[in-house]
Amino acid sequence: MLALLYDIHGNLPALEAVLADAGKQGAQRYFIGGDVALFGPWPQETVERLNELAPATWIRGNGERWTADPESAPEPVRGATAAAREALGDALVGQLAALPESAAVDGRTRAWHGSPVSDVRSFEPEPGDDEAELLTGVSESRLIFGHTHLPFHRSSAVADVELINPGSVGMPFDGDHRAAYAVLHDDGTVELRRVAYDHGASAAALRERYGDAPWIELPEYRFAHALAGPP
Repeated sequence: MLALLYDIHGNLPALEAVLADAGKQGAQRYFIGGDVALFGPWPQETVERLNELAPATWIRGNGERWTADPESAPEPVRGATAAAREALGDALVGQLAALPESAAVDGRTRAWHGSPVSDVRSFEPEPGDDEAELLTGVSESRLIFGHTHLPFHRSSAVADVELINPGSVGMPFDGDHRAAYAVLHDDGTVELRRVAYDHGASAAALRERYGDAPWIELPEYRFAHALAGPP
């Protein structure tokens, strides 16, 4: 059984809750889908915990790319990338940025962070007008991805492709505070799972670690409300 862990965002308690649940389900392997450290109060500790998992396959997300190359990040995010880089150190930042963009999961499944065309563009729970573009060049019959922090499992509206978003371990955007992940069973079936943890403590820890840094307002809101941003 393979546990699919995406968008952890330096939220160590959420990760620990997910790993405990995955262990109870019988997970023996792990897939780390990117955005492991950026924005959270425990960036280094989260990476260290993930490094204990074996066997594990890793890919990078836009968070790893932005942390290594802050000029590629949107201006409001650069304070967060600087904080993550200081916590992780240049060597580890470089290692994470050098991870592959995608990896095969099995003979018919490939995983990306966002989509085959971009690490900051992804599929939505309901088909979008750009779905055909996002599937450009895809030969697999199943894709796994994250980035939107919205768990879902559906068939593509424009191709014979199964689309799976495990959701975000550390920062869900669907109003449900529980950490989200998925397991890929040995028979090929996928199960989306949610696990409760103390999300309020993670929001408080962010403020405790970084004080009044301007960049923390949005991730603090996201930890506290499980939404992408204020309405």
